[in-house]
Amino acid sequence: MFLPDADALVLADLHVGRADASAVAFPLGEATDLAERLRAYCVEFAPREVVFAGDVLHRFDRVSERHVAALDTLAATCDDAGSDPVFVAGNHDTMLDEVRSGDVHDEYRLADGTLVCHGHRDPDPDADRYVVGHDHPTLAVEGRRRPCVLYGPDAYRGGDVLMLPAFTRLAAGVEVNEMRTADFDSPLVRDAGRFRPLVRDEDAGETLTFPPLGKLRRLL
Repeated sequence: MFLPDADALVLADLHVGRADASAVAFPLGEATDLAERLRAYCVEFAPREVVFAGDVLHRFDRVSERHVAALDTLAATCDDAGSDPVFVAGNHDTMLDEVRSGDVHDEYRLADGTLVCHGHRDPDPDADRYVVGHDHPTLAVEGRRRPCVLYGPDAYRGGDVLMLPAFTRLAAGVEVNEMRTADFDSPLVRDAGRFRPLVRDEDAGETLTFPPLGKLRRLL
């Protein structure tokens, strides 16, 4: 997601190293795919900052040299585009501060006041808008799962919540069509019924807006 008022691109749930835990072959290669798509977004938006909103790594207990090289490539991709890479820790990132030479944040405040956190626990500061990941939302439309952003107006402490899908294409994601509040792992989802799925249609170049989940359950 690109936030123009903050001049920031926010990506969540890269899960670098997920390919090692998967029996599914990924034709493009995990690290190459992540870097190429990141590079394309940097070219499109030219953000001042690129914020990785947690679960940058997949493994809790071990990080290989290959995974460190993938992180370095992602940071270099940002640097080459003139964007500052910012890393926010998620629940998977127990080793992130050991393999990153720069700061690793629990939460990060953007220039427009938006608070970026992973979403696996309650953040400390308040904000008018929170951007999180963690749950990997997808919307099933006509039998096909599509990554979606969930938008909850005034959903947490009076602030809006934007929950991003997983940036890695190795995560199947969770289908939100029938999900209720208790089905979400993030404590920032206090009333799932008010969260509205947004699906990007790249072919049409538009974002499709769906009814809130509370109404969507009766329609799809």
